[in-house]
Amino acid sequence: MIDSLYIGATGMGVQQTQIDTISNNIANLNTTAFKKGRVSFEELYYRRLTALVPKSLDARSNQVGLGAAIASTNQIFTPGSLTQTSNPLDLAVNGLGFFEIADGNGQSLYTRAGSFKLDQDGNLETQGGYQLAGKIRIPADATQITVGPDGTVTATVPSQQAPVALGQIQLANFVNPEGLQSLGQGVFAATSDSGQAYLAMPGQNGAGTLSQGYLESSNVDLTSELVNLVVAQQAYQMNSKIIQISDTLLSTINSLRPS
Repeated sequence: MIDSLYIGATGMGVQQTQIDTISNNIANLNTTAFKKGRVSFEELYYRRLTALVPKSLDARSNQVGLGAAIASTNQIFTPGSLTQTSNPLDLAVNGLGFFEIADGNGQSLYTRAGSFKLDQDGNLETQGGYQLAGKIRIPADATQITVGPDGTVTATVPSQQAPVALGQIQLANFVNPEGLQSLGQGVFAATSDSGQAYLAMPGQNGAGTLSQGYLESSNVDLTSELVNLVVAQQAYQMNSKIIQISDTLLSTINSLRPS
């Protein structure tokens, strides 16, 4: 098999991954706090040509690349714009940081999708059922819930004249957020690449502040994604053309064999 067949096939493979990633970005254009994906490419190893290149040429002149590969697929954690909802249980992070949540086994997970609700015991949890760390419980007779920029949670209850302090929400930060593992539903898990989470009060140690009654929008820019989609489709077609031309060349070579 001539190298161009393999090169074209690798090119189609990486561009298909690019198209899939862009398609997922566009599909989540309106998903709360969605972080767009990005594909990074790398060239494959080089093969040295010895028979067809004069020895007088520089050694670098007798190398030919053998295609492309996926170097990494990661998510970009640039913040999205904030959308006002006026729901007191909707929280958005202004700046860096993630809400720390826990799954049913007590494992710490992280999200920026701050659309919270109350479980049957009055604890704050995500729409997917992950409980907010710190177990902030809202009394059943609370008439007003307030979350300050610093994460302080208070509520007005009939038996108290002054608002009652219920706790404070902390934010988790990472040395390398792009190393987080996505679990879907806007939920992430720490990995060795991201490093362990370190907690901070909102507004302190580099952590962002909280905005009550707001949600973070997706950071997908539709115009950029559509342009990238066109480029990826054209690159896919060109690699497909390489395979077609290579097949034609092979057919021509076979037809030259003596009968």
